[in-house]
Amino acid sequence: MVTRRTLVAVLISGSGTNMAALLYASRAPDCPFEIALVASNNPDAGGLALAEAEGVPTFALSHRSMDRAAHDAAMDAAIRASGAQFVALAGYMRILTPEFVASWDGRMVNIHPSLLPKYPGLHTHERALTAGDSHGGCSVHLVTAELDAGPLLGQTQVAILPEDTAETLAARVLLAEHQLYGRCLAELVSTEASPEKLIAEVRSRALALPQADEVTSHGMPCFGIIKGKKFAYVSNDHHGDGKVALLVKTSGIDEQAQLIEADPDRYYRPAYFGDSWIGIRLDLGDTDWDAVADWLARSWRAIAPRKLTGLIDAADSF
Repeated sequence: MVTRRTLVAVLISGSGTNMAALLYASRAPDCPFEIALVASNNPDAGGLALAEAEGVPTFALSHRSMDRAAHDAAMDAAIRASGAQFVALAGYMRILTPEFVASWDGRMVNIHPSLLPKYPGLHTHERALTAGDSHGGCSVHLVTAELDAGPLLGQTQVAILPEDTAETLAARVLLAEHQLYGRCLAELVSTEASPEKLIAEVRSRALALPQADEVTSHGMPCFGIIKGKKFAYVSNDHHGDGKVALLVKTSGIDEQAQLIEADPDRYYRPAYFGDSWIGIRLDLGDTDWDAVADWLARSWRAIAPRKLTGLIDAADSF
């Protein structure tokens, strides 16, 4: 069985110590993610040299003299070209445009050196010391349009010692960051790749089709026209094959064979379904959900009554 780790792009602006922590965490045999790209708005960032030495692709583009939206678009293009499914901010000292953030909704994470919601923004250690806090710490959170306000994925407390300065506290918090970030990122990508999550993604797209419903057939979630034929199944370790896959209709044996020959890791002939069906792996870490939606729509159209498809075609023409 082919198992692919989830690809992650890391954005940095400086030395990239948290990037390095993620990179070395990814070298563990059981780590569910792999660093596909290290990108920076600072071509002189020290972390780029480290990434290159470790054999990780890099991309650098100075933001100076560039429109913010144009710079974000260029960074986004580089990330997507790398195949990354998630983005990790690791000392990336740029405020991202709402459009960039929205395009990675639920798939972009950041680490912040405070126990959020305390002390968003800068000078976190000074603020904790001034407030007389007993602990500082760090937080990993999903990135949203509001600065340092996304849902928390994890936190680590760090005791503040009587003699601490902002610098000594920062040094210990950084150690905690290095431990926390990889753990939270691993949990996030594992959850996103879980069978339950993958099935839910298929369900939301399948049931958006006209007159679609869901039943269970042969132990699998099955989608069809209400009181009609079935156009899709989700196979989850069916007969112990270890796969999570979408089963949809094709035009026939020739297309089935062409798909399997072109990408045998992703496509396969599902047992007991015949030559007009194809299995599409969802558990490889790089699922194109727009393509899944297209497959579902095409398979739905293959079995939908002409009266129903005619109504849809008529609506689409306006």
